[in-house]
Amino acid sequence: MKLKLNKEYARRHLFVTVVMAALGLWFAHDGFIKYPATPAAELYRSIEGSDAPEGFDLEGFKRQKTQTQYGFTVLSLLAALVVGLRLYGASKFDFEFDEAGFKFNGRKYADADIAEIDRKRWESKSIMTLKLKDGTKIVLDAWHHTGVKDFVSRLERIH
Repeated sequence: MKLKLNKEYARRHLFVTVVMAALGLWFAHDGFIKYPATPAAELYRSIEGSDAPEGFDLEGFKRQKTQTQYGFTVLSLLAALVVGLRLYGASKFDFEFDEAGFKFNGRKYADADIAEIDRKRWESKSIMTLKLKDGTKIVLDAWHHTGVKDFVSRLERIH
């Protein structure tokens, strides 16, 4: 059986990636196009909902708000990148098993190749780590992939 990306995990993470990217583009539009083209007094009114107090530094306000949009742009796009890359990595995870053993990243292993099974996070998070004799470490997460619970059940029968 080949582990497959959990559709619910993929949908949620893809949604977050798209929302963060869209927010990043929105902030970029405000910071690079909208705010620079808007007069400072009008920008103040649109953000604060009233006229600026007498003697208020409107240009400083505009500069600060524009720079804030730059920061939000970077943070949003960075969040989209991180979540998107994690989702991509999970989609490329290559693990399959049968009664004879398992295959990870194209390499076949026998059950005897497992040096240690770390079950500390299995009950609370459905995460199990296999440490193989060749030094390979495999983290199996049932939230990321369907089929992990079947593999764990199989392991419990033989280990």
